[in-house]
Amino acid sequence: MEYWNPKAETMPRQELEAWQWRKLQRALRHARAHSPFWRDRLPEEITSMEDYARRVPLLYKSDLLEAERQAPPYGTWPSIDPVRGVRHHQTSGTSGNPPVRTIDTAGDWIWSTDTFCTSLYAMGVRPHHKGMVAFGYGLFMGFWGMHYALERMGCTVVPVGGLDSRTRVRLLVDHGIEVVGLTPSYAMRLIETAREMGIDLAREANVEIILAGAEPRSRFTTRTIEEAFGARVFNAAGTTEFGGVFMFECPARRGACHIVESSVIEEVLHPETRQPVGYGEEGVRVTTGLSREGMQLFRHWTEDLVVRQPWSACGCGRTWDFYDGGIIRRVDDMRKIRGVSVTPVMVEDVVRAFDEVSEFKTSVRSVRGLDTVFIEVEPRTVPGGNPATLPRRIAEEFKREIGIRPEVELAPEGSLPRQEWKATRFHDERVLVSQH
Repeated sequence: MEYWNPKAETMPRQELEAWQWRKLQRALRHARAHSPFWRDRLPEEITSMEDYARRVPLLYKSDLLEAERQAPPYGTWPSIDPVRGVRHHQTSGTSGNPPVRTIDTAGDWIWSTDTFCTSLYAMGVRPHHKGMVAFGYGLFMGFWGMHYALERMGCTVVPVGGLDSRTRVRLLVDHGIEVVGLTPSYAMRLIETAREMGIDLAREANVEIILAGAEPRSRFTTRTIEEAFGARVFNAAGTTEFGGVFMFECPARRGACHIVESSVIEEVLHPETRQPVGYGEEGVRVTTGLSREGMQLFRHWTEDLVVRQPWSACGCGRTWDFYDGGIIRRVDDMRKIRGVSVTPVMVEDVVRAFDEVSEFKTSVRSVRGLDTVFIEVEPRTVPGGNPATLPRRIAEEFKREIGIRPEVELAPEGSLPRQEWKATRFHDERVLVSQH
């Protein structure tokens, strides 16, 4: 097994924890000295990791938004003078809240790129590969780090920001691209586009490694992408608030997403009691960044539900613990419908199991006082498929798997939106009504 950072990735746990403690102490000193926001929140003389977890309050997104509101655009949060920043990024604001804005130094980008190099090297990316990062290169931090990581590793990068899907498919085939970074939703869009062009990606393209991140994906979506491209799909995750990759999937064990513990301290807490849970138990990620200079995070409540497992359960030689299955779902994605907890990934698991579905959209509305799930599906022609019976079959499977019978309708070809970035296929219109 090869590693991008052999010393950091295979350090004995006792040494790793001591290293994390030293980095945490340095980060705390920097925050107290330079950030008005953190100066008010961080107690003095934290004596241990246990003391840190006990005395430092949890940080919520609302806290960051309030800090920004006090002194826009970055508020009192930064630990640097913003004039030192070399790059501005921000979250999408798709939840209805204002975006969280961040500013990074040149040193921050060196570190962030290294977290991507660590991830890609683990997945099998090497200097001789050609890579394509299929996203819009906008304000989202997204796959920016992957672009720079491929360059640092010595790979050839074909930039495709701003190009349409047909051009991207053509470049993918013509240049023999071996490594692709994109969202699962956009991977499905490229597969659909290739079919429209009469191109069999598994036969005509040369893709070996796909990093499909930035949103949860169902097992059926993963299977579809792998079969269509003839490539291995890997998972990785980072956030704008954190600034780099905090976990990546290991090829030695499917679904084992190692935590980049050289750069982050991760706690897993019960979603209601806020108390630590053990290995194998589901809880919410609470993250502390150890390496970013400009925008620091201490005990950030992420809303990400995970199951942590010990490093030894993977067998790749890394001493970093991992999240089994990556981010399972988000607490704020869950909706109660007729007493049943439903998430977008649960819906996708059901709908994507039908090969006849090209695209879909889900909404929840109150009809005569009864919460009802509506699913629109765009069918596509497949051998043995029958579009006329598709709504009934999806409704029956949904009822069997989730416990609610939805209203399913066929949508005209090309009528449902396709996204390059994070898909928004799940709309709770009950929330929209209540907000107005």
